[in-house]
Amino acid sequence: MRLTRRNILIGGGAAAATLACTGVAVAQRPQALRVATAIQVETKPISRLSVTDPDRSRFGALAFRSGIDLRSDVSAFGGFSGLWRSGDGQEIIALADNAQILKARIETADGRLSGLSSPVLSPLTLGNGVPMRRSRYYDTESFALSGNAVFIGTERNHAVIRFERNAAGSIIRGVPIPVPKALQDLPSNGGLEAVAVAPQRSALSGALIGIAEGGNGFILTGSRQGTFQVALSGGYVITDLAFLPDGNAVILERRFSLLGGFACRLRCVETAAIRAGARIDGAVLYESEASHQVDNMEGLAIHREGGETVLSLISDNNFSSLQRTLLLEFSMAG
Repeated sequence: MRLTRRNILIGGGAAAATLACTGVAVAQRPQALRVATAIQVETKPISRLSVTDPDRSRFGALAFRSGIDLRSDVSAFGGFSGLWRSGDGQEIIALADNAQILKARIETADGRLSGLSSPVLSPLTLGNGVPMRRSRYYDTESFALSGNAVFIGTERNHAVIRFERNAAGSIIRGVPIPVPKALQDLPSNGGLEAVAVAPQRSALSGALIGIAEGGNGFILTGSRQGTFQVALSGGYVITDLAFLPDGNAVILERRFSLLGGFACRLRCVETAAIRAGARIDGAVLYESEASHQVDNMEGLAIHREGGETVLSLISDNNFSSLQRTLLLEFSMAG
């Protein structure tokens, strides 16, 4: 879900007052660039997650590795709600909710994130040649890459668009895939915040899974197609989904409140529990605290690095100068 002016005004507080006074219209997003464009991205390292406990590195079941604060003078930069990292962690793709993607290489120093090299913003184009930003599928919210197939979930007009990734790494020829009527009937601003492809060796055997912010889940492909429900709690809504190497799923959630601002939470769900008609829940891996450097965390990617499983999170700044685009890394032993 995109945080509109109405969403934040309902939340109230200093953020709402600031938005009202400055006239920032967070419901409006800049148009995507017309062609793939190399851009400049400035980065500021984040070495500590907690600003009040700088020596702390363990947070729940996870260890904080590092992070970077991303900024660019390009108005179309930001709004990232989907994330993918290559198996070696060196390549990143982030989906923006204005129908474009950011591709870049990860730079590190002493094992910590330090920047992005060769960042490029590219518009997404449907197979009929129409730019997504000019189609009914302009509100892009979720991203999954599996092999040469890319799946993008859209809101307003709820759909899943399948793209191809060619040998040069370009994402091309988007075509809608069949989706159930229950997905099409979701609230306008309450569509698929998460799509992911289950590992072949898991109980879901390569199925495409989608989850809406309100917890409505869909097994969209494979032999076990159907709907399920994710239990919500604590005021959180779902913003992304990714699978661990062992086949289990991790759900990313976000909360915005009057006093606490933005918070995020990660929960682990056994893949075997995801089946038609089920109501699923999961153990909390991490939940942010007020002192943690988080924002509107909406994208989640998982990859292996040495003996660690690395969970990467990216935030959607709603194209607002009042928010930040953060890329954070956590690790899970084993």
